Amino acid sequence: MMKGESELIHQHTPLDQPNEQWDYCSPNHPSKTLITENRANNPDQRNELSQWVEQVTRQLLIEDLPENEFSDTDTTTYHVSALLGELRPNKIARRDSNSEGIGGHQQQQQHEWNSTTHDDHHIARDEMGVKGMSGLDDQGLNLITLLLEGAVAVSVDNLGEAHRVLLELTQMASPYGPSCAERVVAYFAKAMASRVISSWLGICSPLINYKTVHTALQAFNNISPFIKFAHFTSNQAILEAFHRRDRVHIIDVDIMQGLQWPALFHILATRMEGPPHVTMTGIGTSMELLIETGKQLSNFAKRLGMSFEFHPIVGKAGEIDISTFKISRGEAIAIHWVQHSLYDATGPDWKTMRLLQQLSPRVVTLVEQEIALGGSFLDRFVGSLHYYSTIFDSLGAFLESDDSSRHSVEHGLLYREINNILAIGGPARNGEDKFRHWRSELSKNGFIQVPMSTNSMAQAQLILNMFPPAHGYSLVQGDGTLRLGWKDTSLFTASAWTSPNSR
Repeated sequence: MMKGESELIHQHTPLDQPNEQWDYCSPNHPSKTLITENRANNPDQRNELSQWVEQVTRQLLIEDLPENEFSDTDTTTYHVSALLGELRPNKIARRDSNSEGIGGHQQQQQHEWNSTTHDDHHIARDEMGVKGMSGLDDQGLNLITLLLEGAVAVSVDNLGEAHRVLLELTQMASPYGPSCAERVVAYFAKAMASRVISSWLGICSPLINYKTVHTALQAFNNISPFIKFAHFTSNQAILEAFHRRDRVHIIDVDIMQGLQWPALFHILATRMEGPPHVTMTGIGTSMELLIETGKQLSNFAKRLGMSFEFHPIVGKAGEIDISTFKISRGEAIAIHWVQHSLYDATGPDWKTMRLLQQLSPRVVTLVEQEIALGGSFLDRFVGSLHYYSTIFDSLGAFLESDDSSRHSVEHGLLYREINNILAIGGPARNGEDKFRHWRSELSKNGFIQVPMSTNSMAQAQLILNMFPPAHGYSLVQGDGTLRLGWKDTSLFTASAWTSPNSR
């Protein structure tokens, strides 16, 4: 546990008073919005890469095309390719398309959309009205534009064209480059190259080095507020749900090293009504890692004098039968899930939802990445490009390009997520489409939202205060959720839910 983390959850927490929001089952709650910005007082302080990508994303949302003329995939491809026709600098020479994996109609579309002039490129800049675009140097703009070309080729299975574009990008962009644009392009190009290779070979198997991932997660925890936000807002909601309960059961959908739980254990052990008996079920992909995590948590609980037992389960939540969970009568159940894109931790979403309904939890704490993992390849590409450009910008805003922690996070964590989304994920690869937002799906399936409390907001604000205002992080409270982002882009959303049949 990091120094000072246990103090966070102690502050602003009235432990001797019940939290009223757990005593009703009305889905209605105030939708007030409170915004806290951790940034300098300059409204124009936006990083050029993420702003430019955001504007490009908006340009893709063209609503006045003829209805039913294209499928969803064709429509997105049309939007991207039409925009490329406006943005492509003249010095990016058009490469010849071949017929591999692409229909003649699509091939002709690529040919038509791949023609523009240098003057058109600068006119498009002015017409789009993108402030950040003028600040993005020509090299960065060229890289992003070429990357979009490659994405279009991949989306229509023109593997030969995609290979040529990606080969050019690997020669132009480095993950060690001085600009965020170059680093983002390098990682996206590498991920798309993995997809092209797997398409040729017919294999696509993710290999996860958990030691590298855990090192990267710890570095990310040290240099940004995102992981702390996920941990401590969830811990606060669980603490409130467990008020005056003497037997509690926490189910961590993807426990990894369980870094967030010592802080919660510490406060549970010092409750005025005494510590509860805590059962924890940790779900993961490696029994060896689960056993090690269980030992660490058991030793910590023992030092606190708290009754504790740990049950490891290897697998994905949606593929685990409810009989596998050792649920005791009278236990208050909390299910915790911090979503990530490193790998599929849950299996089919509909099966995971069924399990949540069967468990009837007192609370479900959910921290979602604000990125869509379903839909076509091009949909995922556009959404993830905007999302990860923002995260790269947030790191590049105050860390030098040669900072070792920054590189550890970008290479060991963010690239692995990008690769999973583009090269491994998607319904065409795993046969399952993912829910766009779990919040809306929980509501549809009978779960009742529990508004994040003022104490959770206080926890999040304490975390934000650990970073100088110039770093640009922003905190928004509204619609019962807490959202942490960078500048004007929301990146992570925390929410809490309860089952109408909760134990």
